[in-house]
Amino acid sequence: MVNALNAASAQEMDCVQVFTKNQRQWKAKPLVDEEVDLWVSTLKKMEWDGTNRTVSHNSYLVNLASPESDSQIKSIELQREEIERCERLHIPFLVSHPGARLGSPRKRGEPNELEEPISKEEIAGLQRIVSAMDQIHGDLAGYKTMTCLETTVGSGTNLGYDFRHLGWIRENVCEPSRIGFCFDTCHVTAGGYDMTTTKKASQVLQQFEDAAGLQNIKVFHFNDSIGQVGSRLDRHAHIGAGTCGLSCFKAILGHPLFEDVPKILETSKEDNEKGISMDVVNISKLRKMAKLAKKSR
Repeated sequence: MVNALNAASAQEMDCVQVFTKNQRQWKAKPLVDEEVDLWVSTLKKMEWDGTNRTVSHNSYLVNLASPESDSQIKSIELQREEIERCERLHIPFLVSHPGARLGSPRKRGEPNELEEPISKEEIAGLQRIVSAMDQIHGDLAGYKTMTCLETTVGSGTNLGYDFRHLGWIRENVCEPSRIGFCFDTCHVTAGGYDMTTTKKASQVLQQFEDAAGLQNIKVFHFNDSIGQVGSRLDRHAHIGAGTCGLSCFKAILGHPLFEDVPKILETSKEDNEKGISMDVVNISKLRKMAKLAKKSR
C-alpha cells in the first residue's frame, strides 16, 4: 500500500485515495504489522499523519440498503472491517456507496425525479442504511474514521443520486458526526444536477447545502462525465473533456469551505500523446483553475 503514498509524493499530489483490500472480494487477508508500520511511518515522513490527506474507498460489494438478510449481514461485517482497517492505517475518511434498495426495478433511461417526494421503497432502503450504520457505530465506539457516503448517478435502484437521500441518512443516524459525504462531479452531473454555468453550479451547491449541508462534504471525486446531464451513466472523462462544464470544478475550487477538502481523481490512468501522465495533466488544469478562483474571491 505504501506505493500509493510514494506515487502521490513523486507526482506532487496533495492527497491520495486507496483500497485497503481487494474491492471485489468479500474476504481479505489481515493487515500485516510491518506494512502498517511502513505506511504510518511514511505518512509521518510526508507530514500527512493526522491530516485529511488520505482517503479509502470501501468494497464495491457492500450494500447496506439491501432488504435481503444474508446480504445485509455480510455487508455490515465487511463495512465494519473496512472501518477497522482505515482506523489502523490512520485514514480519516472511508468513501462508501450508499447502496441499492432493490425491489421494483426502474426503467432504463428513466430520469431521476429530483423534485418529487422520496418514494416509500427508497425511504425503506435509507432506513436500512441508517440501521446498519447505527449497528456498526455501536460496535466501533470511539473510532475516528468517518464514513463518507458518495453521490451516485442513480443507476439501477442505487440510492444517493438525490442530495436529500444523503441528508436523510445523516439526520436519522444516532451519531451524525460520524457520517460525511463524498461529492462526485461526474455522478452529480449524470444524476441530473446541471452545473454547466456559473449560476447553475452555484444553485446546485445551494441545493446540497439545503439538503445535506456543504460543511459535511469531506471528500470530492473530481471526474468529468461522458454521459449527459441526467443520463444516469457512470462513465468518467478527463477534466474538461466531458459534460460537467469547467464551471462545475471552478465553483468547488473557488469555495472557501472546500479549500482543504481532498479532491481525488478517478480518471483513466494513461499518458497523453506527449507521454505525460493524464493525472499530471488533470491536476495541472485544476491547480490553474484554483489559483484563478482564489484571486476572484
